[in-house]
Amino acid sequence: MSGDHQATFALLVIVGAALALPLLAARIRLPAIVLEIVFGILIGPVTHVVDPAQYLDVLADLGFLLLMFLSGFELDLRAFSRRRPGPVLWSAALFALTVLGALASARLLGHGVFLTFVLATTSVGLVVPSLRATRRSSTSLGQVILVSALLADLLTLLGVSGYALVVDQGAARAVVAIPAFFVVVGGSLLALRRLVWWRPEWFDRLFRPGHSEEIGMRATLALMLVFVGVAVAFGIEGILGAFLAGTGFAVVFRNRGVLGEQLSGFAYGFLVPVFFINVGIGFDIDALREPGAVVGMLSLLVLAVAVKLIPALALVLRRHSWREALAAGALLSARLSLIIAVAEVGARLGFIDELLKASIITLAVVTSTLAPIVFRWLAPPLPAPDPARGPGFP
Repeated sequence: MSGDHQATFALLVIVGAALALPLLAARIRLPAIVLEIVFGILIGPVTHVVDPAQYLDVLADLGFLLLMFLSGFELDLRAFSRRRPGPVLWSAALFALTVLGALASARLLGHGVFLTFVLATTSVGLVVPSLRATRRSSTSLGQVILVSALLADLLTLLGVSGYALVVDQGAARAVVAIPAFFVVVGGSLLALRRLVWWRPEWFDRLFRPGHSEEIGMRATLALMLVFVGVAVAFGIEGILGAFLAGTGFAVVFRNRGVLGEQLSGFAYGFLVPVFFINVGIGFDIDALREPGAVVGMLSLLVLAVAVKLIPALALVLRRHSWREALAAGALLSARLSLIIAVAEVGARLGFIDELLKASIITLAVVTSTLAPIVFRWLAPPLPAPDPARGPGFP
């Protein structure tokens, strides 16, 4: 098969998978991302139906940036201001304990500080639907879990970007570059918000449904790429720029109409699946045959669960039951998109080797599959409210 035909065939396979895998995932109640990674492993290192290619890397990189943008887009910073201080303080304490446990675990496994960030991650994308499915989002337990996941996503990404800059360019450069970057980003968002306030009619076209030129989509992608470019100019990882662009966009434009759905459809419909399938295609299955690889993978899995589960037991002091505390730890141990993103950055910068990267991807697949199931078993769905009794009754 010629190169052009092979590229066309590979794209047809991936497009077909992007269509079929979410349907299959919904039927078997698994995250679509899990099936996309497994599918990539099957067509890549297992059967070699599709081999790694540069054009796939380009599409995957764009999907990667959109994934980070949408992660920031879904991170509602106003949620912190709306919460009572109690859940926020408890969530911060749990995250601090998690970081300490992750640092000790990284040293125990013989790795550096970067693995600490890997183990500290969680998955808001799995936490939110699990809380909603069990009707626990507004409960005391649900609030602590949700804010803990938000903090983990935000602080882990900031930590990864800062650490990468310090290692790559030195602490002196980082001390100047990181504050300067946030000043530029914050100033840009403040100016944009003020402009929206003074001239709202200029921005109506962004969110006007059915606009043939899709101005809102173009402006959103332009904002993301500008922030990525600013981050790169300061020597900071582009994913932080994409993440902050999404967060800032959500704060500045609170009434976004259908633009959020359009962005999600555009990204998750093709480019984000390409990223995860490409992760599977690049999975180094030969690394798992190295001596001690399986033991190392199991050790990583056990410690990754422990650094979330043990701190969550402190929730007993907040008058939660042991079962609820275990449920919180189980759900927070789920890792998915962010841990894979962090692993990609670590492998590219040389902080982790291919064996550890493969172990981290396996960790993401296992925890994202089992954690929601264990949470639902430990914290069964609450009974639906009775509309006849009104909102004032339990």
